[in-house]
Amino acid sequence: MQNDRYQYTYLFEFTKNVFHKMGCSLSDSETIAEVFLAAELRDHASHGMLRIKDYYELWKAGRINVNPDVRIVHESPSTAVIDGDNAVGMVAAKKSMITAIEKAEKAGSGWVATRNSNHFGIAGYYAMMALKHDMIGICLTNANPLVAPTFSTARMMGTNPIAVAIPAKNQPPFVADFATTPVARGKLAVAEKKGEKVAFGFVQDKFGNPSDDPTILKSGGSMLTLGGDRIHGSHKGYCLSAIVDIFSAVFSGANFGPFVPPSVAYLPLLEKKVGEGTGHFFGAMRIDAFQEAEEFKIKMDEWISTFRAAKPSEGQTHVIIPGDPEREAEKRNRKEGIKLVPAIKKDLIEIARDLKIDFE
Repeated sequence: MQNDRYQYTYLFEFTKNVFHKMGCSLSDSETIAEVFLAAELRDHASHGMLRIKDYYELWKAGRINVNPDVRIVHESPSTAVIDGDNAVGMVAAKKSMITAIEKAEKAGSGWVATRNSNHFGIAGYYAMMALKHDMIGICLTNANPLVAPTFSTARMMGTNPIAVAIPAKNQPPFVADFATTPVARGKLAVAEKKGEKVAFGFVQDKFGNPSDDPTILKSGGSMLTLGGDRIHGSHKGYCLSAIVDIFSAVFSGANFGPFVPPSVAYLPLLEKKVGEGTGHFFGAMRIDAFQEAEEFKIKMDEWISTFRAAKPSEGQTHVIIPGDPEREAEKRNRKEGIKLVPAIKKDLIEIARDLKIDFE
């Protein structure tokens, strides 16, 4: 480690040890660490080491189950509903995506709705699990309500991300992984840790006025949907977020919208419930259920090459394909190490001290 940069293996072992000390099984701890570090490698620090403190505080408050019985509670040949038993989200999510892939292997496509789970890291991790099976992977999740619908100041929805991973032959895979808000909640937390402002169009105060304060949620403010305001298409972001919420929660029997439980311990649990925990939705589609996999992947190469060849706008050197920035970041971070914000590093040192494990 040097200059606050850490090797992947060091942070992986540390994260695994934290969750193992909290009571998770060794295999579950490894799954959790793998997803956290996937976020860091792909430059999504908002879903990486920053979130360890959130889970640590939830564990201390007795609000997560470190020994869950993640199980199928309803199924058909191509679908299933999984109950996560209030697990750390990565544990329920990985089991769910494995189930979707297994269903797809037999039926052509597999669809799994998951309830009674928690925050699960980056959605792209689960969508990408399908790639090595010559499948297209899809992942959606709702989240605790911090986002106001268009024309509202009420916090009704989460950042509700969508991830889709599509394999190619010689080109890297197409991987779209994005929140249905202009910024992830964790990126507000990172900005706060750095002492930075955020762009207008990300958040509003409790009266609906534009704000650049990343801490505005603590004083009654809310995040905005993609587009920021009606003129710039926030109603479309609202629609996307609503679709994610319905697929993740109404299908599975999880809490939807304003009833999703908070993923941080400093916010109290809501009195009213309309389901169980946080909800996710996973899909896996076998390419050869539509056409020969090799034929499709050759066509995807052509699609990607066509868009890469598009004329870049002034000041830009090239056109990127969804997944390019994260793939390049992963290559760089594996070589140079993962950089931690000093405030996040401080949190990890305190957790290590509490659990009597090593950090530095």
